[in-house]
Amino acid sequence: MLRWTIGDVRITSVPESESLTSPRFLFPDVDKKKLIQIADRHPWLYDHFVTDKGMMRQKIHALVVDTGKERIVVDTCIGNDKKRHNKGWNNLQTDFLSKMNAAGYPPESITHVICTHLHVDHVGWNTRLVGGKWVPTFPNAKYLFAKPEFEHWSQTAYADGDDIFSDSVKPIYDAGLAQLVPLDCKVGECVQLEPTTGHTPGHVSVRIRSRGKTAVITGDMTHTPVQIAEPGYSSGFDSDPEKARQTRHEAFARWSDGATLVIGTHFATPTAGRLVKVGDAYVLDTKIDENAKL
Repeated sequence: MLRWTIGDVRITSVPESESLTSPRFLFPDVDKKKLIQIADRHPWLYDHFVTDKGMMRQKIHALVVDTGKERIVVDTCIGNDKKRHNKGWNNLQTDFLSKMNAAGYPPESITHVICTHLHVDHVGWNTRLVGGKWVPTFPNAKYLFAKPEFEHWSQTAYADGDDIFSDSVKPIYDAGLAQLVPLDCKVGECVQLEPTTGHTPGHVSVRIRSRGKTAVITGDMTHTPVQIAEPGYSSGFDSDPEKARQTRHEAFARWSDGATLVIGTHFATPTAGRLVKVGDAYVLDTKIDENAKL
């Protein structure tokens, strides 16, 4: 499993899946031929993130942020036993919890769960099926939901008809484990939410600071390094494409300071790097030791 050390904080990637994805899944106007043209303009994408056949390499994983005081899971993937219209995500049976245990983070040891937003592949392991009921997977954790995000999805049906809120969010609220927090909420001394709205109305990224070192977990304000190379491309899943585009430009300007480690919520292995500004775009420099003390 990939791990990074930011000052006194250890960040661990716990993968649920990693696979090839058609560019049209994210970008309706980008076919394989067009993706190859984009990668030809930005050859660094071929290193890890785009194949020469015009497919994208993508990952679904959770990130455990261990500060020594808090054990925080950021985004909880798709989950098992969930009924989903996407055939590749329907009724999954993965060993995700075994991987959590193998990483040294059994579910009962988690103190907080942060969902960058409430889409299907970021809330699934909030709950698990026990005796025909959805129960919290992390029974001792405070689940932090950005208040605007929670309020939006509590009143809005998901486009594909999946009952995501009912099986993966509402049971947390009903169990008394949910905390509705502002978009810039702090968690302990080292972790703070950073507003990055546009993909959804209450989307946040997660900033980690310790001993003068900084990392940020993107969430879906950026789905793929293709959007680092060309920030103007908004995903078909963005609720406000223009706002999402603006958010990327502003966030990348902040994060391209040469010191911030950017960890992509869906970036294929090696998953993290530093942003380097090149003209009007950026390069993700992944040439770091995965166990580096940054």
